[in-house]
Amino acid sequence: MLLLTVSMCVCAACCCCQTSDEQPVKPVVSVYPAVFAMGPEGSVSLLCLASDMFPRLVRFSWKRQKEDGGLEELLPAEGEQLEIRESGRTASILMIHQKGHSTEKYRCYVKHEGGTVEAHTQQVSFQYEDRVKLFCLLYTVLIVKSLVYCCGLSLMMVMVNNNSAHHH
Repeated sequence: MLLLTVSMCVCAACCCCQTSDEQPVKPVVSVYPAVFAMGPEGSVSLLCLASDMFPRLVRFSWKRQKEDGGLEELLPAEGEQLEIRESGRTASILMIHQKGHSTEKYRCYVKHEGGTVEAHTQQVSFQYEDRVKLFCLLYTVLIVKSLVYCCGLSLMMVMVNNNSAHHH
């Protein structure tokens, strides 16, 4: 799995270990499926957000729930992961490469000094056939719109030419 990290910090100390007498605070973790944001070649994106933690340093991992209820690691060819660090929050975006029809659940794990926190996604469904039908419908609507526009222009031109012919 390809892992890219983007840090938006002014200094290295704000993203890394901080020395303080404060007790570690576990992150609040939320997962957001972005099924509507289908990328190239049928990829789907999931967002896992960790916030309100101390210290700010966390590590993300993703697992897929198998049909028998067990969990499995994602293979590198199955997706790419991008991490974004910002003041007080860290996000992991998982881009999953799916082919054909599949319905799967994913889990995001956030490892932190205060412990590991887990968040579940709802089922991520990807139906290629439905997307093709929607694309064909959209394409048909655009063609009809173009035809109506061309007919309207032609009718206007005929009317303008008729009015010009009657005035001469």
